[in-house]
Amino acid sequence: MEYANPAWFWALLILPIIIGLYLYRYFAHKEATFLFSSIDLLQDVPGNWKAHLHWVQALFMWGGIVLLIVALARPQERLTTVEQNAEGIDIVMVLDMSTSMRAEDLKPNRFEAAREVAKDFVDQRNTDRIGLVTFAMKSFTVVPPTLDYRLLKDLIDDLEMGVIEDGTAIGMGIATAVNRLKESEAESKVIILLTDGQNNAGEIDPVTAADLALTYDIKIYTIGAGTRGTAPYPIQDPIFGRRYQNVQVNIDEEMLTSVAELTGGQYFRATDTEQLENIYDEIDELEKTEVEELIYTDYEDLYSRYLALSLVLLFAGFLIQKTILNGIQNT
Repeated sequence: MEYANPAWFWALLILPIIIGLYLYRYFAHKEATFLFSSIDLLQDVPGNWKAHLHWVQALFMWGGIVLLIVALARPQERLTTVEQNAEGIDIVMVLDMSTSMRAEDLKPNRFEAAREVAKDFVDQRNTDRIGLVTFAMKSFTVVPPTLDYRLLKDLIDDLEMGVIEDGTAIGMGIATAVNRLKESEAESKVIILLTDGQNNAGEIDPVTAADLALTYDIKIYTIGAGTRGTAPYPIQDPIFGRRYQNVQVNIDEEMLTSVAELTGGQYFRATDTEQLENIYDEIDELEKTEVEELIYTDYEDLYSRYLALSLVLLFAGFLIQKTILNGIQNT
């Protein structure tokens, strides 16, 4: 609650003066008292309770004055309406599903790390449509750009490696994402591509696909996932069971850098899970949706409630004074 004229509260300083004068007059003009051995006989005297009404009348008058001052201060309730207008970003995440994503240099492995970080990225967005494309030998649209984040995360959880024939068709993954974004009317269109290898499949070269993205004003961020040197890769041996073999990490960083820079994006290298999380956080900061806020403020005056109650108390005090107490004073 706010007050339009708070200076009126200074008037409350007169209330102690009024109360002081009342008490002075009351005790200064008390009539002489008589001593009785017992007051039992006086308990049933008619009108005895009326002698205490002067305190009720005084409280009514004082309360009425206080409420009148509050009413003059004009109490108000602020009513604020915030209207938000956001131009959302359309984003397609492109995820490598080749078998090399089973390598465990990122924990628990590259695929699981990429899946969890992608879901965390989705949780940080509010007004952006986000889609998902996966690729190995071929590329597939898992879900087109959508605001149904729950569905998107459920589909990310349902991803299984080995369903798509093995290979790394990076160019096809980009082209499929471009196809999903080319008709978009969003202010900004973004592809986030994550891979751990080199393009070795598909009919479209990654740089050619990037040229296509540039035509539709689509920005591409590329991420190379994998340590430098060798990485532990799980192998299922029919005799010895599960064992690990160190495999060479071959990420075509030059190509991924060219793809990103051609479209105005950036290339990142994630050698561990923490770095991957930081990369998605950085992309999240780089591609923030601009939210325009219009704030409308209105005020509802509440003084009438206090004024009405003040008048009721003052009138009740006046009525008691002129009827009941006046009768006592005249007897």
